[in-house]
Amino acid sequence: QVQLVESGGDLVQAGGSLRLSCAASGSIFTVGTWGWYRRAPGKQRELVATLMSDGTTNYGDSAKGRFTISRDNAKSTVFLQMNRLKPDDTAVYYCNAQPRWVGSDYWGQGTQVTVSS
Repeated sequence: QVQLVESGGDLVQAGGSLRLSCAASGSIFTVGTWGWYRRAPGKQRELVATLMSDGTTNYGDSAKGRFTISRDNAKSTVFLQMNRLKPDDTAVYYCNAQPRWVGSDYWGQGTQVTVSS
């Protein structure tokens, strides 16, 4: 089992920055890919960014050039640095961990990001 706890969500003005954190605990060695997803009101959940164990990153179109996913292995924490935020970035952001082998994904409880215009 892997437990994920997000933090860092806040109300910020357009153009500002936020850094989200995802503290992971449990069987972290079983995780192959870490990720951030988001769900805006009335919309489907969408990919923000993923980070594979080999360091490969992938970003959703809305995040490219503005967001950066990273991981502090020593602290078992995954970060999402978000710059030049836009009102369209308003959503609940979820941390995700995909098992390296078999099993279902793990999800955190989400953290609210609100960007005012």
